[in-house]
Amino acid sequence: MSLRQTGPSPAGQSAEVMDVVVAGAHGGAGTSTLAALLPAAWDMGSIGQLLDLDRAPLQAKGRPVVLATRNTAVAATHATTAISALHEWGEHVAVLAIVSDGGPESRDATARYGLLTARVGGVVRVPHVRTLRLVEDPSTVALPGKAHQALAEIRRLLREEQR
Repeated sequence: MSLRQTGPSPAGQSAEVMDVVVAGAHGGAGTSTLAALLPAAWDMGSIGQLLDLDRAPLQAKGRPVVLATRNTAVAATHATTAISALHEWGEHVAVLAIVSDGGPESRDATARYGLLTARVGGVVRVPHVRTLRLVEDPSTVALPGKAHQALAEIRRLLREEQR
């Protein structure tokens, strides 16, 4: 799969577009929402369907990779598979973004994500923001403080990765 560049930031938005790749470990992981909120230059969508092919699921070409996943045990399994496949093809996950689906994270999911912390640059839990499901453009939503903190932590980890 080739990289797909996202569109320009909405008028009046001062955030600099980051030259990073955002990919989903599975469908519905929140990939496009994260790409819009960062804002990230490259939105890969879900790479889950590409993991069984005998080729790299993505080629970041030296750009930091943010892997998005939901906060469920099944999603943690998909994230583990995606991280393993990316490592096999020489790609490093700079940030594992665990996007809440609104429900609590199960013990199984927490344990599985705990095992992944040593395999990625950092793990950030992104809180559920209900209003993001109600709009076409995530950048128009007034985010709560915890969501701003999560995005700031992702940006910090990405800046560290680029050093």
